[in-house]
Amino acid sequence: MDNLTLGRHISGQFNAELESIRNQVMVMGGLVEEQLNSAIEVLSSQDIDAANKIIDTDKSVNSMEVAIDESCTRIIAKRQPAASDLRLIMAIIKTITDLERIGDVAERIARTVIENRNKKSPPLVSMENLGRHTVKMLHDVLDAFARMDVDAAFKVYQEDAKVDREYESIIRELMTYMMEDPRSIPQVLNVLWCARALERVGDRCQNISEYIVYFVKGKDVRHINHDEIKDLLDK
Repeated sequence: MDNLTLGRHISGQFNAELESIRNQVMVMGGLVEEQLNSAIEVLSSQDIDAANKIIDTDKSVNSMEVAIDESCTRIIAKRQPAASDLRLIMAIIKTITDLERIGDVAERIARTVIENRNKKSPPLVSMENLGRHTVKMLHDVLDAFARMDVDAAFKVYQEDAKVDREYESIIRELMTYMMEDPRSIPQVLNVLWCARALERVGDRCQNISEYIVYFVKGKDVRHINHDEIKDLLDK
């Protein structure tokens, strides 16, 4: 086998390894999206069986994170990737960390529902709206990741400001609810935790958007403002 053929063989195998890892990320992302969507549903349905299923699913999410992380580590050690290949691997490692944390949010919401079953809770209409918004953000950012589409990623990035406003509105509602009925404070605090956790899901979707920009544009945009990111994408 001559050197040129060997080079093509190694490159093709490397590409196959990278593609396999990307596919694993998408499978993990789909599982987390399903987990989060179910968690939003059990907030209103109080379905204990569904809540237990979410908790069980989190074990699979955790295992997938470990497996993908190990695959990325092996590639770095074996292939010593450079430039865009290394950026892709780093983006994947960071993305699966955020996906695992989103899975943790879904699991914690499910546990909260189980621990507080049969207890009176504040109205959850606004919470459900916030939850649906974050589920859509997750869906859209996973789609952007699959295509490494920076424009789609930037749209998700911008959505986080709306999630923050929804969260602030829920805080005001819950404060009013507590003042009107001080006995509700323990239940309100549980709802408040869930609202905060969902707001953090929006932050994590924004993080994944930044990793996509990092891979495509080769620039770390985690600590620059909205206008600077837009200028970068317009170039």
